[in-house]
Amino acid sequence: MKLAERMQRIQMESAFDVLARARALEARGRSVIHLEIGEPDFPTPPHIVEAGQRALAEGWTHYGPTPGYPELREAVAADVSRRRGIAVGPEHVCIVPGGKPMIFFPMLALLEPGDEVVYPNPGFPIYESMIRTLGATPVPIPLLESRGFSLDLDLLHDRLGPRTRLLILNSPENPTGGVIPQDDMRAIADMVRDRDLIVLSDEIYSRIYYDEPPVSIAGCPGMLEKTIVLDGFSKTYAMTGWRLGYGVMPVWLVDAMTKLLVNSCSCTASFTQRAGIAALCGPQAPVEAMVDEFRRRRAAFCAGLNRIPGFRCAPPGGAFYAFANVQGTGMPSKQLADLLLEEAGVAGLNGGSFGDCGEGYIRFSYANSLDNLIEAVARIGKAARRWA
Repeated sequence: MKLAERMQRIQMESAFDVLARARALEARGRSVIHLEIGEPDFPTPPHIVEAGQRALAEGWTHYGPTPGYPELREAVAADVSRRRGIAVGPEHVCIVPGGKPMIFFPMLALLEPGDEVVYPNPGFPIYESMIRTLGATPVPIPLLESRGFSLDLDLLHDRLGPRTRLLILNSPENPTGGVIPQDDMRAIADMVRDRDLIVLSDEIYSRIYYDEPPVSIAGCPGMLEKTIVLDGFSKTYAMTGWRLGYGVMPVWLVDAMTKLLVNSCSCTASFTQRAGIAALCGPQAPVEAMVDEFRRRRAAFCAGLNRIPGFRCAPPGGAFYAFANVQGTGMPSKQLADLLLEEAGVAGLNGGSFGDCGEGYIRFSYANSLDNLIEAVARIGKAARRWA
């Protein structure tokens, strides 16, 4: 019995491969600083944990409504309306187990084989994986370091064609930390407003930014009915293991998502949804404190990388990734990432694993302590003797 042909098109996330290799080194007694995994190193805020524990004790352990409990959908709609300045109601919200279903399910609902999807490169690898798995055609749009890892609008215009059915935006972006400027977002909206396509706006890092707040294309005139906003609780509230995400979209797409949820996972865990209500409606000071600490780490870590021969790293506008240009080392980025792991004990990700345009870069997550980040810089500096 052979696997279906589509399984040859589905890809994995290199972060978990590197994590496994790093754990194997640690099992042999090696010290490894983990800068590969994209998850906050902070605990879930206590009031959220308490809400989840209370929900378990109260019996929120059974099936819930497929698109999510009304109370959570209302809380999400209120939060999205307030923070993004758009008028949405609970009927526009679909609760899902984590953020990835809101990548896969919309594609499954919207794409036919041969349809084109324009997506950022370097970008979250699951975008391209799902596009190819469904038989659609991936059309990468390069993110340019010279533009703060934002889009080249002229190139985007050229890549949009009659078969384009989906445009994926991610701001703040993984792996680069780039943020699409407000004027550029308006220009993108003008570019796609009258086209027969949907925008999937991945805003999972929407609360983690350091200068101007990122804007949502859904807030541009005429775009609310053409946009799926992907967000969730994993990054903002350090809830990666709770598997709780959501999408905000036109009502007709909520109906499609509900069908797909019924056929896949039935519903999102009830007790985690109660914790999600506490996250949105409770104190936000833990989020602000986490972002402040990320800001401090960003400054120290990027400054340290910039002192290493062959490295260049502009501070990112959002998320918690330093996307370091390592072309000056003269080494392919995968070879360098392997060397840093094996010889220096610093786990980062080859930029090429995020797409061809990531070659020559390494992504480091600074979701680690400041002391460990400083030690990582020191270890990389020592390894620099190999290429300096």
